[in-house]
Amino acid sequence: MLPRECRLTKNKDFERVAKKGRAVYDKAIALKWIKNNLSYSRFGIVVSLKIDKRATVRNKIKRRIRAVIRENINQIQKGLDFMILTKPEIKSLGYQEIKDKLLGLFERGHLIVELNKMSNYSN
Repeated sequence: MLPRECRLTKNKDFERVAKKGRAVYDKAIALKWIKNNLSYSRFGIVVSLKIDKRATVRNKIKRRIRAVIRENINQIQKGLDFMILTKPEIKSLGYQEIKDKLLGLFERGHLIVELNKMSNYSN
């Protein structure tokens, strides 16, 4: 589970990201983001009934996406609100494929911060 401060919870926050945010797309996932003027990033995940009518399937997809975010939260740029939108193609993907696609979207949006930049000097 993501910490409460790292979650988008209010409809007005989702609407703000949806209307004014920048976006990158994939066949299975879309990523939208906008500045939030906070020292941390917040994430919202949208898995609609169009993906699957069963809540168990939708929740499994959300759990996988949250796990990817949790593992990589230190590399993701701070001070942004993110909205992750899923498309029906995501149903056929496994965890590793979701991880690769989502991290690819973060890279395409230039939203990954490299923590351990190696210096050009060796000892």
